Parts: sequence; structure tokens; C-alpha cells
Amino acid sequence: MSNWVFVLLLAAGQFAQSNTGELHITVIDPSGLPLNSHVELVSEANRFRERLETDAQGTLTAKRLPFGTYRVEVARDGFATFAGRVDVRSALPTDYHVTLSLAPLQTQVTVGVEHTLLDPHQATAAQPIGADLLQQRTTALPGRSLPDLVNTQAGWLLEANGILHPRGSEYQTQYVVDGLPLTDNRSPAFAPEIDADEVRSMNVLTGGYPAEYGRKLGGVIEVVTAGAARRGFHGSLAVSAGSFSTKSGDATGEYGWPRTTLSVSAGLAGTDRYLDPPVEENDTNRGDASHVAAHLERDLTDARRFGVIVRHGQARFLVPNEHVQQEEGQRQDRDSEETLGQFSYQHIFSAHVLGDVRGMVRDASSRLWSNAAATPIAAQQDRGFRELYLKSTISAHAGAHEWKTGGDLSAGSVRERFGYRITNPGQFDPDTPPVFSFDDRRADREQALFVQDQVRLGAWTVNAGVRWDHYQLVVDESAVSPRLAAAWSWPAGDLVLRASYDRAFQTPAVENLLLASSPAVEALNGKVSRLPVRPSAGNFSEVGFSKALFGAVRLDASWFDRTMSHFADDDLLLNTGVSFPIAFRRAEIRGTEVKLDVPHWKSVSGSVSYAHMRGTGALPITGGLLLGDEAAALLTSTDRFAVSQDQRHTVRGRVSYRFTPSAGVALAASYGSGLPFEFTGDRAQAIAQFGERIVDRVDLETGRVRPAASLDAPAGLVVVKTPRHGLQLQADVRNLTDRLTVINFAGLFSGTALAPPRSFAVRVRADF
Repeated sequence: MSNWVFVLLLAAGQFAQSNTGELHITVIDPSGLPLNSHVELVSEANRFRERLETDAQGTLTAKRLPFGTYRVEVARDGFATFAGRVDVRSALPTDYHVTLSLAPLQTQVTVGVEHTLLDPHQATAAQPIGADLLQQRTTALPGRSLPDLVNTQAGWLLEANGILHPRGSEYQTQYVVDGLPLTDNRSPAFAPEIDADEVRSMNVLTGGYPAEYGRKLGGVIEVVTAGAARRGFHGSLAVSAGSFSTKSGDATGEYGWPRTTLSVSAGLAGTDRYLDPPVEENDTNRGDASHVAAHLERDLTDARRFGVIVRHGQARFLVPNEHVQQEEGQRQDRDSEETLGQFSYQHIFSAHVLGDVRGMVRDASSRLWSNAAATPIAAQQDRGFRELYLKSTISAHAGAHEWKTGGDLSAGSVRERFGYRITNPGQFDPDTPPVFSFDDRRADREQALFVQDQVRLGAWTVNAGVRWDHYQLVVDESAVSPRLAAAWSWPAGDLVLRASYDRAFQTPAVENLLLASSPAVEALNGKVSRLPVRPSAGNFSEVGFSKALFGAVRLDASWFDRTMSHFADDDLLLNTGVSFPIAFRRAEIRGTEVKLDVPHWKSVSGSVSYAHMRGTGALPITGGLLLGDEAAALLTSTDRFAVSQDQRHTVRGRVSYRFTPSAGVALAASYGSGLPFEFTGDRAQAIAQFGERIVDRVDLETGRVRPAASLDAPAGLVVVKTPRHGLQLQADVRNLTDRLTVINFAGLFSGTALAPPRSFAVRVRADF
């Protein structure tokens, strides 16, 4: 590995996602003297709006801007307001010079102020989530703020316990936080959350992936936590309280010097409804979480920048009981913890070449322990993952080309310790061992190389690239993945057409992967089958368009097709929360997504989306651990079935209305046609296990959860708003109609989970 480290450290990273750049603005008066001015950057296509200020030299640097077209508005007392447009398309800084005219000579200068609803060069299926939506988000239960926001986007499905599923994929979601990938399960039951109050912007990708991204490509969530630097001390404080004894508090403080920014954030949260329970009683469902982070960034020179981020988060919670478990007095505790450090160094070699190197060291762990009354088993688990990740890239601008090439490596260590004691032998075969224990550790080695190019030729934009991956954990495999995305714009018709193809090489979920592949499990049952879980290989294709309507509305439509071999899924161990990765021979997922978006029109903003998806899997099982009578059939069958995320129809909408600039109300609605399930018993058996109200919400004949709809109603009030201070109040009502919603129902590969009933929350945020 030392040779890899040497090669990577020879290059020179900014904390950014793949498609971001910088904008350097200089403001002068007619005589050439610098002006301290107020600057507003707006990109409606990116849901981006930010107010900045130039320094005494008339300059400012806007960092980590998503690629796109921005409206620049510059204002200063005594001068005419300037408005213009600028494209940010390169990782290399873009220079933009503004000369303000004196007000008596000209009241306003306008240069290219057309709307920014469409990005004529966007060839990917990207869905931005800006700072306004982040700040006005509906108050969520701990651990769910970011998943809830992503779930508002077309093509995404939020299953039980906050697990995100993009376009029918299971455990193939990747977060890229400040430029570094987190490919493990980030749901509340598996990992501490990323603090939403720390997030500046998000960009959600479901197709047209740059070759830079790999390993998990069902969906990519780019997260930027570092904001624009401001001089002096400033920060924010947010507190909330709501139903289920839910409470949280978050604080952020930042100090900016001319070339250095230091910020620190921390938060605490607690609730009596941490997970989605299997029954209405919501027994033993307490949970609490905490996090702390520090971010240092320094511009060493105009061409060199260095940054460090340190984060620690933890969550501790109980597994909610079923009726029998509650009667027996069962208690199952779980916790998760993560500590990570990130570094980044950027070097601008010339006006056309930029290099960066970035890295991460992290330690993640998760535990489960049960009391003596647990039934039918008392399970114990302690697993962890340590990772050293390094990445180096070189970006270059040459004419119509934006090149980027680089490589990364992940050197990790996976450890798993698992054991159980059977407390109710009647639930198991007589030859099942009453006690079992497992302890193993293995090295995880992954490497990748990539090259990509963005070419802009008139109305055409083409993104082309190729990626090589090597994965070595339980199996040892390599793959070459070509990527191609293209867009054609027709400015006169406010129309952009796009198409993409992605070859995907997706690594298996790391959770309990060693146990599922170990010979030790053969002692569990006379009918045990285990197969190594191989990476999934996929072909993803998509066509779509974006159209601006009436200068205020954006219409997006996409048609996609995904075929995958060794399609990933998981198998839940009873009601313990312990799941094992498995894989099916093949899956085909096809769908249509349509979204109508109104970023801002008079006092109204909002969006409505519709997604139709059909996902079909094909047996046999090709990887994972299977126990019991069904194992032999699943290994030999060639049947086809609806994948577990096959919700045919999903509708979401949100509309906001501002009575005044400081007060508004919103209404959010969602509809889902229901997920499939497998239940071998009859209605009487189902009622005895889950209760009649829950059984009424499922259709045992069709094997699908019945359709469900919900309404949320947030309202907000800005009490104080100045350039440097603000105070906001927000009140939320979720599930306004108090409808009982079944998310998942008992089946072979999933348990039962219920969405929360009507709930209330109040949130207060102060900025200073």
C-alpha cells in the first residue's frame, strides 16, 4: 500500500463534491478603485441563493458552487445596482469582474439577466436541495432529517427505520460528505446522523454519474457542510421539541480571519420513538443521539488551500418489541458510534491545471445486546469498520474540454462478533444449536482509477469517462465501467434534452458480511446454505428533458432502465434488527419520473412529482446466508418476483405560501401505492400476531400493503432578520389526518414497521 500512498501524496483537495467550482468576484468603481459591496448569487436550477460581501479590496471568493449558471447582483449605496450572469463549469476558479456605475449617471446596468431555471449543460439526473429548503425542512425524528429531505425527491423511497432506496435499489446509496464517500448504511439504525443544521447544500444524483463515483451507485447524495467564510464571529443555535417526548438542540460557532476559518458544532437529541415499531403500542422505543464536529480551512496562498474536519457521533436506542416480546419483558439495546478525520489540500498549478489530494480516517462500530427475557433468542453483536481512504485528482481546462483524472484507495478492517442463546426452543428445529458464537476479522482492500471529460460544443454537452475498480474482501473481483451522458439545449424553446448510460460495479453491504459468508454458520441448521456475496454489475440507462414554462416553472421528466446481476437485498434475523446481505441472480427495474417545480413565483413556491416504477427480481439466490426449509427452493428456483422496493406509484407535493416576507405556511402531501410482502399464514394468524387494525392495512390476497397517503403542515415566522442576525420560529404537524400507515409487513426478507401517528413539533433557530 505504501506505493499507492506515495503516488497519491505526490499530487495536490478541496472539500467539495465532484461537480463544484469557485467564483472569484472583483468589484471596482469607474476609476478602478476597489469597492466593498453586497453580492447576491442565485441559481434557480441549483436551488442556490447566497448573500455575500466583498472585502476592502473589492474581492470575494464563493467556494463549493455546484456547476451551473448563476445570476450575480452587486449593490452599494451611491452606485447603480449591477446584474449579470456567469457560468461555473470547472473545478478551476472562475474570475468575474464588475464595474459599478455611479447612480446619478445610470440607475441600473443589466447584463444578461435571463432566468436561471434551466442549466443548459446539465447532462445528469441531478436534484438539488438548497439552503432555503434545508432551513425550512419539517422537523424530523432524530437521525432522519437528511433522509426525509432526500425522500422528497422523485425516484426515492424511504422504507422502515429511515432507510433510503433509490429507484428500487437496496443498500446501494452513497453519501459524499465534503468530497469523501461514505458507502455504508447511513440510516438511523446503523450509523449516527449527519447534522442537517451543519449542511449548506445537497445534490442528489440518480443517473449520469461521473466516472469519479463508484462502489454504491443506486443513488449518490452529495453533501457540503462548509459554508461561505464570513469575517469575525458568527453562528447559530436551534432547539426543538415535539411529540413522543422528542427534543433536540444544535449549536454552531464560526470565526473567520482573512485567510482562515474555524467552526465548531455540536448537538443532542432524544425521543421515545426512535425506530418504526412493529405494533401500534410503540413499546421500548427510546433513543438518543449526539454529535460534535470541528472544521478548519486555511488559504495558505492564493493558489494553495488546506482543510481539516473532525467529527464524532453516536446513537443509543432500544429495539421496539412485538406483543409477545413485551409480555415476556424483553429488552434489546443497540448503539452506533463513528469517529472520523478528513484532510484536504488543493494546489492551483496554473490557470488551467488544479490538483488535489484528500483523505479520511474513520472508525465506525455498532453493538446489540439483549436481556435474559429476550424471546425467541437473546442475541449479542459487536461489529466495526476501520477505514483509511485516500484520493487524488488532477483537473485541467483545455479549450472546450474539462478533464479530470485520478484514483483512490480504501484500506479497511472489518470485524464481527455475533452470538445468540435460544430462549424459546419451540420456535426452532430440534437440531438447532441452543448457543452460537462467531468472531472474525478481515482486511478490506479497494482501489479505483478513473478519467473523465466534459466537452461543450455549442448546444451540446458531453460527459464521458471510464472507471476501473478492484474489490477484495470476501471475494476478489475487478471491473471496468464506461460512463456517458449528453445534453442538447435549445435556448429559444427553454428546453434541454439529455441521455445517459452508466456501467455500475456495486460492492456488497458490509454489515454482517463475514458472518453470512463463514463456514461457522453451517453448525446452525441441517439446511444451511451460504454463498459468497459478489459485487453487483449493472447497466443503467436514462433519457429525459427539462423545460422552463412561463419563466417561473420547471418541468423535468425521466425514463430509466436498470438491469443488474447479483442484485443486492438483505434478510432480517427475526425482530433483532440484525440483517444479512444476500443477492439474487438478476433484477430489472424500469420507471418514469416527472416533477413540476416552482422555485419562486410571487408569494408561492412548491413542487409536485410522480414516479412510476416496476422492479422484477429473478431467482435463484446467488449470495448470502439462508437458513431453514426455504433455502433449497431459493437456490434452485427460477421464479420471478416483485423486488421489495417495488412501489408502482408514488406522488409527492409541497406548496408554500408567504403571507408576508416574514410569515408563511406550507402543506406537504404524499401517496404511495404500497410495497409487496410475503406472508404464509391466514388472516386469523396475522391478526393474532399484529392486530386487526394493522392487518386491515394490508391485502393478503395480492400480497401488497394497501395505498397510504399523508399530509404535513409546517408554518414559519421570521421574527428578526438582518444581514447578521436572525430569529425564526417554526411549528409542524405531521400526518395531519392521523392515518395508520404500514410501511412494511411481515415477510421473508423484512419485518413489520409502522409510520408515526399524528405528531407535533416546534423549532426555534437563532443566527448571529
